[in-house]
Amino acid sequence: MKVLATIKMGVLSLLTVFSMSLFGQGTLTGTITDEETGEAVRGAQVYDPVSLVGDVTDAAGMYELDLPAGDYTLTVSFVGYKTEEISVTITDGESASQDIQLTLDVFALESSVTTATFSDRTVFDSPLSITNLSVREIENLASNSQADILRVVPGIHAEGGGGEVASNVFVRGMPSGGQYQFTPLQVDGLPVLSAFGLNSSAHDVYFRNDIGVRNLEFVRGGVSTLFGTGSVAGIINYTSHSGNLYSPNRVKYEWGQDGRARTDFLTSGAISDRAFYSFSGFYRHDEGPLETGLNTVGAQIRGNIKTLFDDGKGVFTISGQYIDDKVQFYLPYPLENNNGEYSRPTGNDGETVFTTLTGQATDFSFPTVNGVFNSPIGDGVATAGGYLMADLNKQFDNGWSLSAKARYANYDHQFNLFLDGDGVHNVPETQAGYLADRGLVSGTFTYASTGQQLASGDLLFENRILDRDRPLEDIVSDAYLSRRIETANATHNITVGTFNSFAKAGDNNWIYNFLGDFRNAPEMVNVVGTDTSGNAVEYTSGGYVNGSGRQTSNRHHSLRKSAIYVADEMVFENFTLDVGARYESAKGFITRETGVGSNTFQKGEVETEGVAVAAAGMYRMNENMNVYVNGSRGYFFPELRGVRFSSPGVTQSYEPENILQAELGAKYGSSSFAGNLAAYFVSLADRRSVDFENDGQGGVIERVRVQDTRTIGIEANGNYYFTRDVNAFVNLTFQKHEFTKVEANPDQEGNWLRRQPQFMAMVGAQYDDGLIDASISANYIGKKYANDANTVELDPYSIVRAHAGYSMPLGPNNSLRLGVSVFNLLDVEGVTEGSPRQGDSQIGGGDFFVGRPILPRRAFITASFEF
Repeated sequence: MKVLATIKMGVLSLLTVFSMSLFGQGTLTGTITDEETGEAVRGAQVYDPVSLVGDVTDAAGMYELDLPAGDYTLTVSFVGYKTEEISVTITDGESASQDIQLTLDVFALESSVTTATFSDRTVFDSPLSITNLSVREIENLASNSQADILRVVPGIHAEGGGGEVASNVFVRGMPSGGQYQFTPLQVDGLPVLSAFGLNSSAHDVYFRNDIGVRNLEFVRGGVSTLFGTGSVAGIINYTSHSGNLYSPNRVKYEWGQDGRARTDFLTSGAISDRAFYSFSGFYRHDEGPLETGLNTVGAQIRGNIKTLFDDGKGVFTISGQYIDDKVQFYLPYPLENNNGEYSRPTGNDGETVFTTLTGQATDFSFPTVNGVFNSPIGDGVATAGGYLMADLNKQFDNGWSLSAKARYANYDHQFNLFLDGDGVHNVPETQAGYLADRGLVSGTFTYASTGQQLASGDLLFENRILDRDRPLEDIVSDAYLSRRIETANATHNITVGTFNSFAKAGDNNWIYNFLGDFRNAPEMVNVVGTDTSGNAVEYTSGGYVNGSGRQTSNRHHSLRKSAIYVADEMVFENFTLDVGARYESAKGFITRETGVGSNTFQKGEVETEGVAVAAAGMYRMNENMNVYVNGSRGYFFPELRGVRFSSPGVTQSYEPENILQAELGAKYGSSSFAGNLAAYFVSLADRRSVDFENDGQGGVIERVRVQDTRTIGIEANGNYYFTRDVNAFVNLTFQKHEFTKVEANPDQEGNWLRRQPQFMAMVGAQYDDGLIDASISANYIGKKYANDANTVELDPYSIVRAHAGYSMPLGPNNSLRLGVSVFNLLDVEGVTEGSPRQGDSQIGGGDFFVGRPILPRRAFITASFEF
């Protein structure tokens, strides 16, 4: 702490000495207060945005700046208040005084939007549906995964039952197997992954949140198709903190139930008067949230260094990430079925079964045509690697400005997981039934670890492990020129840009079976029996089903994309109009071995192009309310993994999936209430839906379906402050989604899209007086269906979250916050999905139903230091 403070003071001293040697100098002092209460605002920044000379207010709200003589426009800012600009004149040898009042901006309506816009505009003045979350809100929401954060966004259904990674995000009723197919995850304006569908790994396996995130913006709607990677339904963009002369430093410790410990850090500040740094990261170890004997462990470090141009009209930032992380992923498992009500079952040991993952099933090996394979299942979803990114922003004297970003990423990545059954039975079996179905007339069952024989009534559960090696390399760039043009009636911001990317990834899979007893974190079971011919059979060894291991795929996909786009953002007196178009070409390269170890490959190339057009308008009715409308025709390039060969060397057709979207809405904002109401329409044609399903013989295949869908919906959100310290919030979504065409399954036309509810809501309340803060919220998820055939209905459920904290000062600009939070406060067992591996064949009958409940209740304690 002292070292960083000394560096900052040294930089300021050097600036002051240098200025005094060339120019006269004066002093500006004053007090910053809250406009409504008159109370001093502590920690507010007052600075010159050109030289970055400034000060931070003390406990009395007072500041003092020593500046060279001249005229200045100073910036005054503090979180939760509107940013102000003041004009002052500094005279040589004299002192001046300027008191400043800040206006509360609790809804952040006046905060600038950086996502899906080419100009400087606020949340309130954007003709789009936007959700903006601060770093404090993100920290309060995050518990297990990205889904915990995204649940607060209207129109979004986010599932996080699988753990920290591979969250399933469904947007406005668009058909998806989950993950981020229609809503790319971005960091600092570039997608984490530029091409979805090279394999089935999700964006969030390559990036984790940390306290170095400044904010999150979620822009919904088809207009986002113009920007960056060309999203068709919205953009999730995390903006990283960057350093300046008065940057904060933070350390956060977190302890959770079931053996969770995590440390986050953020350090930032000045290298010189023109260069600044910010670094953040985390390390965590977790034995939960479900007890498996397989620990989650890993770390990430991110950072950026930015330098200002001498003329004050440009900035260059270089940033990077390194991650080395291993996390467990939870798939559905057999639940108790009580006449369509599904709950966690009881195992052989009389305890509740929360998962069938087990540390007893690690370290297996088996021969393949390419040599002995040693299973890495103990690592779970493992990602090691990172990216290096450059970001240039420059304003030219002739009115043009340039923004250019480029990033190179390389990751060694594995997505190893326990499946949801053996692919044939998929539910617990009796010992007699197990023998009979494997062609054994008799046999004994013993624990591999002790040799002890199982009790006669103990159930068995045979499962599969799927190990997937998926290295990724991704190169992406985005650059555009903008010019601001003033005319008699409007201000135009004209933009011309280009987006280019090349991504390649492997998809090599191994699968094998193991046998355990039916309990939480099963014990391995050995089976020795006699077949119908009287021969002795060692069916399992150490729990491994002998002969079951094999490599099932050796595939490599790559995709090159290139786009150009043009847009004009026009601002009239009370009206804003955006228009734009995008043209993009895509070329994919496919290599798949036909029979692993055969050294014969099917190779093919596919290419296509897409055109998107979008328009959005906003009319400001008064200072508190505006109405907006937007519409687009967009496209989505099909996933390469879903492209088949119609004959050797000849691929299926590869055409873009066409998307029509429209939205009509209104925004309202006052000092005590802010709200948004929007109606939307989404139509998607020729969607190639790719799913992993059981092949009926113990294996897994990728099944492709072609579908058309349509969604009509309404979403609303509101936030009301009863006092400065107390507010309540609500958001509601009602949508009618259905299939309008299903090739080979016309009987599914009119069905609901799987795993997506038609009604969602969140309601909550918060208290924050600067010292004590607390909140409670409930997220309601309406009924939905487990598959496209709508054969299994999943009941509604609610997730309640709560947190509370106490902040205490530790000296000037230093503080400590102690907090506690609870996820799933009521410990409900709502089922988020059935078994995707069973697909349309899954039914709701029988003693067991294969499904995935939400994660159980979990409490966290945090201690955050800021200095």
